[in-house]
Amino acid sequence: MIKAAIVGLGWWGQHIVSTLQNKSEKLEFVRAVDIDLKEKYKFAKENGLLLSTDFEETLNDDNIDAIVLATPHSHHENQIINSAKAGKHVFCEKPLALTKRSAERSINACESAGVILGVGHERRFEPAMIEIRRMIKTGELGKIMHVEANFSHDKLANLPPDNWRVSSKESPAAAMTATGIHLTDAYLNMFGPIKEVYAQTARRNDANKNGDVLSFQVRFQNGATGFFNSVLETPLYLRYCVFGSDAWVEARDYHHPSEVGSTYFSVCREEGEVQSTTYAWEDTVRLNFDAFAEACLGGAPYPFTTEEKLQNIAVFEAICMSAESGKPMEIE
Repeated sequence: MIKAAIVGLGWWGQHIVSTLQNKSEKLEFVRAVDIDLKEKYKFAKENGLLLSTDFEETLNDDNIDAIVLATPHSHHENQIINSAKAGKHVFCEKPLALTKRSAERSINACESAGVILGVGHERRFEPAMIEIRRMIKTGELGKIMHVEANFSHDKLANLPPDNWRVSSKESPAAAMTATGIHLTDAYLNMFGPIKEVYAQTARRNDANKNGDVLSFQVRFQNGATGFFNSVLETPLYLRYCVFGSDAWVEARDYHHPSEVGSTYFSVCREEGEVQSTTYAWEDTVRLNFDAFAEACLGGAPYPFTTEEKLQNIAVFEAICMSAESGKPMEIE
């Protein structure tokens, strides 16, 4: 059993603890770090967590095997590097970093220390996404032509202007850190490296300081194309569709990955002949953490490669630059 400390007990940090505590057979939280002890005391007590504001004290705790980061994005690099130096495995919520160079430093620190670096991309563990990837890799769809996805919701609408989630520094390019980063991870995992991106953002509600609409196009190195759209002020909607020369496949969801709900899955191999099925919900947040803990315990390798972690932040950085400049950006 991996003994872990969580840093950051905001909305998502609390969800992580609630998802795993006394439910996972591989990871248990024993400590928490947060800047607001008074507000988080009740939650910490209910979950058996030793709560403090002292990150360094937590790193020096020999009882801690892993650090879980649910903190503002600009803090990730320093926190990852210090955790790795302390010999702790690290699970970092997305995005891993805000720049490719920052991601490189974090990844290198973990590899040098021989610790596992996990990332919060739970959508890889969805049964429908796993099946789509299998169909791509086995050639069932034929030659891949195009992919398009949408991940929209209103969970972050109308946040206070001083909230870090709407900061242009912490969350550039509107929905990129909230939703887009998940799909670029899926794109890289299914189709390989991305060569070029072109992004646009819009601010439709003045209360959404950093914008509430993001669209971007991608061109993969293999020649296929892709599209993504996210709206942060509309009821939840998720769609992922891959078009191949022999068939198309689509998964649709009307619930957040943290909420119970079905996934509607369709495949079309002939015009007008659509085969549909439904996938039951699985707790993909827990599945991701269990895979991380298994790797920390010396079991199966964690299913995110170093190249994928680094490339996703390179794509993220290029999308942010494209949205700001209004020009296409090539991925270096």
